[in-house]
Amino acid sequence: MDLKTKVAGGVMAAAVALVATWEGRSLVAYVDPVGIPTICEGYTHGVQIGDVATPAQCDELTRQEVSQALAVVDASVADMLPGGTRVALASFVYNVGAGAYQRSTLLRKLRAGDIEGACRELPRWSYAGGKKLRGLERRRNAEMQICLSDLS
Repeated sequence: MDLKTKVAGGVMAAAVALVATWEGRSLVAYVDPVGIPTICEGYTHGVQIGDVATPAQCDELTRQEVSQALAVVDASVADMLPGGTRVALASFVYNVGAGAYQRSTLLRKLRAGDIEGACRELPRWSYAGGKKLRGLERRRNAEMQICLSDLS
């Protein structure tokens, strides 16, 4: 296995771990703070109240969704971002969705080459349904620290 493949696997594993830490896991569907049926680690696509998942199904859904979020991050900029920045932004995209990320000031700053400024936008995303949530505030601060961790 070459170094690039090892690094990519490490970023993916770190992003999955970060998402799992902040999302928590529910094997039974529930309604999230903004009214969306959710299961596993924040998975929402086609979920209905009453759905049940196994731990293995949750592991696979989370891996797939984090992989897609990481692909969105990587495709959004011309140059490869530092590993910590990729991990943090994959967690962010997993949580807010690709559309919100694509429309964000955070992405505009990234594309302008201001990675630090982009990372410092993360704490602004601490609201759900118009309300500031302590859990999101803590998550965004953690994501910001990880995002900044590989910058010199």
